Amino acid sequence: MKRAIVLGAGRVGSLIARDLKERAKLDVTVADVRPDVLKRLEKSYGLDGVKADLSSPSAVKKLAGGFDLAVGAVPGFMGLATLRAIIDAGADCCDISFMPEDPLPLDKDAKKAGVTAVVDCGVAPGLSNMMVGRIASVMDSIDDVTIMVGGLPKVRTWPYEYKAGFSPIDVIEEYTRPARLVRGGRTVVEPALSGVEPVDFPGVGTLEAFNSDGLRTIIDTIKARNMREMTLRYPGHAEKMRTLRETGFFGLAPIDVNGAKVRPIDLTTKLLFPMWEMGAGDEDMTVMRVQADGTAGKSRTRHTYDLLDSYDPVAGATSMSRTTGFTAAIVAGLIASGRFSRPGVTPPEFIGRDAKLFAKVLEELEKRGVTVSFSKKVLR
Repeated sequence: MKRAIVLGAGRVGSLIARDLKERAKLDVTVADVRPDVLKRLEKSYGLDGVKADLSSPSAVKKLAGGFDLAVGAVPGFMGLATLRAIIDAGADCCDISFMPEDPLPLDKDAKKAGVTAVVDCGVAPGLSNMMVGRIASVMDSIDDVTIMVGGLPKVRTWPYEYKAGFSPIDVIEEYTRPARLVRGGRTVVEPALSGVEPVDFPGVGTLEAFNSDGLRTIIDTIKARNMREMTLRYPGHAEKMRTLRETGFFGLAPIDVNGAKVRPIDLTTKLLFPMWEMGAGDEDMTVMRVQADGTAGKSRTRHTYDLLDSYDPVAGATSMSRTTGFTAAIVAGLIASGRFSRPGVTPPEFIGRDAKLFAKVLEELEKRGVTVSFSKKVLR
């Protein structure tokens, strides 16, 4: 039996570990710095746990070296160092961290080590990239790509009408990291939270979409005239976040407060995160649309993938952890089984290019209750 280690026991990491044990039939260990969380996972799901400081690359390398497969489920600011340590350890890898750095420069090291490493393998980036890769593989040229995605509470509660379905510090990263878009075939940079526009979704209503830095590797791997990734929230949320950002509440440099040095971001997160925390009984949903217009032969067509997923009350699993975690677990299972074994750092859109692999991912998501619909429309 192959052995896998999941680095990080948050909502998403815990679900990945459970899925790999139950469905991929792997011998799974979970690593986290919190012994109480590990004990709960062992008691509830029979998962082995190991207490570890995952902010230490040397600790990660030592851990990963004892396993066939490692899944990176740490916050984004730790992502690149974690990925590098896993590659150095010689373990295959599937990673979901929303790291600010480009992981592709590690491709050479991964190939040299004979490591298969799939990065950005959540729902978006991740499944969204696979969808774009699939569309690109059947088109001769692409004019426009738009990815819209958001995790939202089903019940809107003042003042923010938002609950964080994944690492809250990565949510703030979405609001501060400049967004890279493609316009006229060239990469341009816009502020996060810019370009706000209303979008209607069946079964949900009107949401607002704004620019965020989620295109990731497809900027380099997919040739399109225009591409953008937009985060979805309830109307009015972006303006509140812009107000906080422009006032300096997300600042990293310490300021003097009555003789004490305080980083604004530390105060902000201390106040915000409890309000964003998913509580008992809170239900969420994930809304995603990936749409691309282009030409195939003499026809100009629009390909659209839609996903609408909800909290699972039976399993007690948030929708964001389901859509993110199941995607990662399915791909990790494909790596462990040898069905995907490309040495090097692989962005998810490469999986989308393979019709059989992409179909397998969608099939496995369907088995887990995550349904994706597809439509094709001839534009002329």
